[in-house]
Amino acid sequence: MERSARPADLARRVKAQRRHAVSDGFKRETFALPRPAAREKAKEWFARFPKAAYQTEIESWRELDDGRIEFTIRRLPSAD
Repeated sequence: MERSARPADLARRVKAQRRHAVSDGFKRETFALPRPAAREKAKEWFARFPKAAYQTEIESWRELDDGRIEFTIRRLPSAD
């Protein structure tokens, strides 16, 4: 994955790394996919880990220069 050198992009990455370093109990995964594949991946996660049980959420997303969507999705590790 090619990284942009723009200051705003760097700041976003640093902020995201800090947020992920906090142990808040959530599992996170970041993807960078073409828009249709990103939409399908999010649907898969919400089907596999329903929001009501796992608090699944798209934590952040952005469109990359090449048109792909980079997003981080989080969920609780297990449902009670």
